[in-house]
Amino acid sequence: MALGIRFGIFPKLFFSMIVVALVPMGAIWYLDYRASFDRLTADLDARLSSQADSAVNIVDAWVDMNLKMLRQNAALDDMTTMEPKKQRPLLRSVLTEYRSTYLVFTVGLDGMNVARSDDVPLIDYKDRVYVQQVLQGGPMGQQVVISRTTGQPALILSTPISSKDRLAGVLAVGSSVTEVSGSVANMRTGRTGYAFLVDETGAVIAHPSARGSLKDHPVLAGLGTERKKKVAFTEAGGRQAVAVAEKTRYGWPVVVQQDASEAYAPLAEANRNALILLGITVVFVALVAAVVARRFARPILNLTKITDNISRGGARRQHRRGAALRRDRRSRAGHRAPQRQRQAGHGPAG
Repeated sequence: MALGIRFGIFPKLFFSMIVVALVPMGAIWYLDYRASFDRLTADLDARLSSQADSAVNIVDAWVDMNLKMLRQNAALDDMTTMEPKKQRPLLRSVLTEYRSTYLVFTVGLDGMNVARSDDVPLIDYKDRVYVQQVLQGGPMGQQVVISRTTGQPALILSTPISSKDRLAGVLAVGSSVTEVSGSVANMRTGRTGYAFLVDETGAVIAHPSARGSLKDHPVLAGLGTERKKKVAFTEAGGRQAVAVAEKTRYGWPVVVQQDASEAYAPLAEANRNALILLGITVVFVALVAAVVARRFARPILNLTKITDNISRGGARRQHRRGAALRRDRRSRAGHRAPQRQRQAGHGPAG
């Protein structure tokens, strides 16, 4: 036999009032939380995106400046001759004028070094990426390398040297990226946010701490072939982070990231305060509901008790009436029994 749980009128009224009060309050809290989350997310996206745009502009401006310088010098008459004696003074003047450069050199169509700004013996450059990019018809070549002199990342840019509308050779410059990398690596977003720059292969150009390659970084994998994208990911230490990645005009990804715990800290604090307020409200509503429900329940309980008493009184009267009738029947039956016996004794003889 199944046992059912029955509630009295007071618990029913109490819980009904609690539900009626808390359901709209819970809905309001959830809608407010979602609105706050969406607003904070939009603000975070805008802030990270703005910093990524700034970093991209810095990098593009720096590369444009170096390419402009390179192309201007590649168009000089003495440079287009591809004669070492005429090229060498031009290469050294570039090295003097642009302090961020540490090497300027030219390469022939066979990939061999023609002239240099330093006194190092000529080198075979035909296997270099930036040389092949130009020899294969590209408007420019680029490659991030680690400088043997400084041990820091350096950028090699190259451009065609043309003579009579035909490719005559390659002019290349090696530049320290300290200036541009410092501008990017020094960007900060709160306590945990920072920016970094890599080339198209994932080689680090600017980073607060990392060196080498970041080609397996989850943000770079998430960016893929897109120009700009927001990525949420988990770092190696298990921390959740959000980032905006954007490619420069030359295909180098700039990443601006921040720990999610810090980025959404205002929302967490606001949500905690809202939950505390909601808890206080629940206690207050429960107290009010208890008082009101008791006042509503008391007359109903009294009426129920009166009705129950009346019902029980009628049942007792009916029970007494039935008992009296049964006693009366027994009494009558007792009087008739002797009478039947006497009638039987005076019956006819045989």
